[in-house]
Amino acid sequence: VCRLHGRYHEMAPNVVPMDYTKDPDVKLPMQLIINMPELKENPFKERIVGSFSEDGEGSLSFNDFVDMFSVLSEMAPRELKAIYAFKIYDFNTDNFICKSDLEQTLNKLTREELTAEEITLVCEKVIEEADMDGDGKLGFADFENMISKAPDFLSTFHIRI
Repeated sequence: VCRLHGRYHEMAPNVVPMDYTKDPDVKLPMQLIINMPELKENPFKERIVGSFSEDGEGSLSFNDFVDMFSVLSEMAPRELKAIYAFKIYDFNTDNFICKSDLEQTLNKLTREELTAEEITLVCEKVIEEADMDGDGKLGFADFENMISKAPDFLSTFHIRI
């Protein structure tokens, strides 16, 4: 926690106090956080930070910041990582991962290098394989089942600080 506070403080030393008794509600804007070396190159950096922002604007309090790095640590349980991964990939925030969410995910992952036809094909295949109840979209149970079959999920869904 001390190391995280050091990182939080160094992003805005004039804003973040060393002693929170005077101003416990300090929040750093998303722009500062997404430029951290740990997040800078991540295509989902805005989605990651936004998922942990209590205010919904992307600003993070120190507690939000600690929560983010706790979930993204190597030691966080798979179930907790799955909850946040689902939130990150649910672009339209309807509590399902639908075709448009998958399209946005693929575009971010591939830096928009796939053709529209390739994206459609991949999305259809993912839904076909992961949609257990046949509703054409992935609920959290579908998503959790899908990532349980991905051996690299835990090793890739983390950030070292």
